[in-house]
Amino acid sequence: MNAASLHLRAATLTDLDAVNRIIEAAVMTWPLSDRVKRLSLPTYKYNELDLKHLNLMVIENREKNILGIAAWQPADIRYTPKNTSALLLHGIYVDPKYHRKGIGSLLFMAAEKAAKDHYLDGLLVKAKVGSELFYQALGMQKLDVENENREFVNRYWKAV
Repeated sequence: MNAASLHLRAATLTDLDAVNRIIEAAVMTWPLSDRVKRLSLPTYKYNELDLKHLNLMVIENREKNILGIAAWQPADIRYTPKNTSALLLHGIYVDPKYHRKGIGSLLFMAAEKAAKDHYLDGLLVKAKVGSELFYQALGMQKLDVENENREFVNRYWKAV
């Protein structure tokens, strides 16, 4: 996929149906039971209120088809290493037809740029099972949460 043929932009209210279809298609590829996927899917979908509180970005092709999305917001310093400032990447979701074509990496780079543009120390991800290798390939390091009272132990960090 040619990056020059792709366009990154903020999601709008009219994008939500397409965004949520991509999330559903992506979630259905996860290595979980169908029941778990079905029960958890509503918690991953975005609504109008989310557009007010999150940076929800879409990447589309020349035909204006949305191929992937990423969502982020400032992270709570309780979850960052040594109380540093960070952008919390809620997730990257790519239409399964476009997996392994660089879409997810482009969305990740957009999140990195947003963190840098806001003079934050890094990027934080609470990674889902199965996404760890993706984030590691992008230079993220798993945070050691041994002996910590954390609500999500699969956290990854990348300083920017």
